[in-house]
Amino acid sequence: MTEAQAAEDPFTWMEEIEGTRALDWAKAENARSLPRLQNDPRYPGLYAEAQAIATAADRIPGVAFAGGDRLRDFWQDRTHVRGLWRETDLEGYRSGAPTWRTLLDVDALAKAESANWVFAGANCLAPEDRLCLVSLSNGGKDAATVREFDTQAGQFVEGGFRLPEGKHRFDWIDRDTLLVVTALSASESTVSGYPYVARVLKRGQTLAQAREVFRGDRSDGGYGVNGQVFRDAQGRVEAVILARPLDTFSAEHHLLEGDRAVKLALPPRSTVQALVSGRLVVTLEADWPEAGMKTGDLVDFDLAAVRAAPGALKPDLVLRPTESQSVEQVASTRDRLVIGLLDTVRGQVRSLKRTGGAWSSETLSLPADSTLTLTSTSEDSDRILVSASSYLSPTSQWLADAGTGANSRLRSLPPRFDASNLVAEQNWAVSKDGTRIPYSVVRRKDAPMDGSNPTLLYAYGGFLVSQTPAYAATSGKLWLEKGGVYVVANIRGGGEFGPRWHNAGLKLSRMRVYEDFFAVSEDLIRRGYTSPRRLGIMGGSNGGLLMGVALTKRPELYNAVVIQVPLFDMIRYTQIGAGASWVGEYGDPAIPAERDMLLSYSPYQNLKAGQPYPQVFIETSTKDDRVHPAHARKAAARLKELGYDYIYYENIDGGHSAAANLNERALRQALEYTYLMQRLMD
Repeated sequence: MTEAQAAEDPFTWMEEIEGTRALDWAKAENARSLPRLQNDPRYPGLYAEAQAIATAADRIPGVAFAGGDRLRDFWQDRTHVRGLWRETDLEGYRSGAPTWRTLLDVDALAKAESANWVFAGANCLAPEDRLCLVSLSNGGKDAATVREFDTQAGQFVEGGFRLPEGKHRFDWIDRDTLLVVTALSASESTVSGYPYVARVLKRGQTLAQAREVFRGDRSDGGYGVNGQVFRDAQGRVEAVILARPLDTFSAEHHLLEGDRAVKLALPPRSTVQALVSGRLVVTLEADWPEAGMKTGDLVDFDLAAVRAAPGALKPDLVLRPTESQSVEQVASTRDRLVIGLLDTVRGQVRSLKRTGGAWSSETLSLPADSTLTLTSTSEDSDRILVSASSYLSPTSQWLADAGTGANSRLRSLPPRFDASNLVAEQNWAVSKDGTRIPYSVVRRKDAPMDGSNPTLLYAYGGFLVSQTPAYAATSGKLWLEKGGVYVVANIRGGGEFGPRWHNAGLKLSRMRVYEDFFAVSEDLIRRGYTSPRRLGIMGGSNGGLLMGVALTKRPELYNAVVIQVPLFDMIRYTQIGAGASWVGEYGDPAIPAERDMLLSYSPYQNLKAGQPYPQVFIETSTKDDRVHPAHARKAAARLKELGYDYIYYENIDGGHSAAANLNERALRQALEYTYLMQRLMD
């Protein structure tokens, strides 16, 4: 692909996200593609199975601590498609028969306001958690409107805090004061569309009246300025930290002292995670040689010393992961620092307490050989909620005490598929540069190793995101039970082995990510799990880019490719939607060396006539304001121009998940597995 060819793009009109011409094209493509899947006699059964799993009444509620002994969750089912925000008490929840109190019925709200509301979360003022800032998204977009809600009264606060639709960042300072990062005009948004001005907003003020306390720059990368308010168990503010992103992964950190933001001498590749026992806890995503610290280290600072000398920080080491480990999560309770740690892609939870100037650590007794996810931590006790999951064991929910180590199982998901004849195993492939790449295979115990198994390979490979074992409810029912093999690859670019695993695939080193994926694909074929005729692949967002690279670089390896909400045009990606915020991951097309690398693998520019491309399934959402639907649209249009067959589905709602509610999710999954059966089982 020459530069001249790359510059010629007849489909830029598709970048108008809700332009009439683009939407008419998408609707016509839906009308052409959907019957090819929905008229398959297997589709109705797959949809019914996916919907039954998605809306099951015996799912585990995603509860979180809400002050004292209260728990809250957001719940969707067949009756409440948009969902209920609700609360109960811990004792009732433990009993298995909780009495739920509805705080907000989103279905009723949407009907009353004739709006397409999607609940996008609530930020509540601790420790009472009575006043909350509720975010409501139109159709699942990242941009949301914000309204103050009184959970005791069960209604929005008349004359309370409100923010218009936008990609806001906000937190409570006190009941009458907010820290708000928002854009009053387009000039206060970065080129990626994120706000970079922080203000202190008092009750009764308009946003225009709020006092500015920090300003980044329009050229800033990442997701805009972000503020964190750290408070003690009594709700007193201990520190306010502002992060100004310089690119996707680098940032300046500032301590807000009154109206003055003081720059901290933290390295750019670091993330402030918690404040506990007067210590500011930070993860390092790159070496800090001046301080003797390594990539992946967890370090801390005495907050009083930070205030006294913000330009000369001296970290203490809290934890240095081994080569096989990664600090996956960091959280705090009233008195404890809690860490979710991965070791060879298996989880553990550690509780740390600082006494006598040092941290002591213990590993909590939780299910082994599982993914352990910290789902909530209490601010007024040392209790934590943990989700435990593996490929074949139904997910369970645990209540643990980070202080005493005591724990109890609260819920366990009923089996969603028959796993009695299945086995999960971990293998290793060798990439082009000799690096060993782990991947997990879930299959029938008696699966023939003759290359005949229909196999679905999933991967992501970017943004420090780890792919860990999770109970495969939908894929188990719709794929494994029907004779398929399911594979997850832990390729570089992810976070399975810490920041070093991620850093190995950045910018000019991007081809390592794709070489890892091809190595896993070839290893599956070499070991006899499958063959190119029976091998399909799936990935979304950054993983959708991976799928596009696999299609254009190694089409002979695959017979099915599911490309979900993808990036595809990596030469124009910084000019489409929020793309400029990801320059730290992929590189900048304006820099010649990085442009050359991008051009070498950008799927859109590398699609060519006369190639052995399989029929692909491309999915996106009109309401995706993160990865713009133009990427998927242009991919399909270019395939059509070159004479290839493809399936295309654009959900008019859905946001970046391509599904705004449970029914839409079930529909998408049924479409995907119908396509995979047509391509790999027929």
